[in-house]
Amino acid sequence: MRAPLKRLAERALGRGPLAAAGRRRLRGRTIVLAWHDVVPDTAPAAGDRSLHLPFSRFRAQLDRLAATHDVVPLAAIHAPRGRPRAAITFDDAYVGAVSLALPELVRRGLPATVFVTAGRLGSTFWWDRYAGPDGLDDSLRAECLGRFVGDEARIGERATQASWPAAGLAPHLRSATEAELRAAARLPGVSLGAHTWTHPSLPACDDARLREELVRPLAWLRERFEGTVPWLAYPYGHADARVAAAAAAAGYAGAFLVSGGYLRPGTAPHLLPRFNVPAGLSADGFAARLAGWLL
Repeated sequence: MRAPLKRLAERALGRGPLAAAGRRRLRGRTIVLAWHDVVPDTAPAAGDRSLHLPFSRFRAQLDRLAATHDVVPLAAIHAPRGRPRAAITFDDAYVGAVSLALPELVRRGLPATVFVTAGRLGSTFWWDRYAGPDGLDDSLRAECLGRFVGDEARIGERATQASWPAAGLAPHLRSATEAELRAAARLPGVSLGAHTWTHPSLPACDDARLREELVRPLAWLRERFEGTVPWLAYPYGHADARVAAAAAAAGYAGAFLVSGGYLRPGTAPHLLPRFNVPAGLSADGFAARLAGWLL
């Protein structure tokens, strides 16, 4: 859809009677929202542009969300309610999300879960390091996710061999340290879940590595944080029946993709949908998705 038409459609579907009609259809339903990073408004564009949301736009999205939805923790996503419900999640435990987004949620009294890649704490991610001046190139993304199955070690080896230029990244574009997570976990309403140990595409892992990627982070989190919840977010949203069965066997109550919109009755608990909120989404576009349109 061309940009002007898209803006008009999002405005029509995100406001007024069409938005209200959409929400009426969704009474008692839940959407789980996935953000990645929240960055200062003055921060220059860097890394994978789709992941790093300016703080003022995040606040505007929360305003729209609170006006129409009850925000609940993951443990309550299946509880019956009147208004549509939403759960707030963050993938990758970026410093920006931990230091900017979580305090804002606490100020508003909204719960959230941060999905942590425990083996990558304090480090940057390949999709940010190898992004160019205009963001991450689509062909490079496809190569890293396809040929190298999203594996940081394999991508790093290829980057060294091919002399890929690596961008210098601001502190808010790295993942949080253990100490920063500890401070975040003390905030009221904040819980921590697992995002695997090293963030590979799980369907490409053999059985031994799949088990390690699932079991190790949950044990690590439980040893350190009282606010750990037995929920998992799949890296890149990649999962299949084998991965879902392994997640159940590892002790997770549920596991999330990064697509699919609202929860549906009867959905397998270890293949649950979420709506990934891209950084370029307008406030009206966000509200339209909350109303169930354009998902």
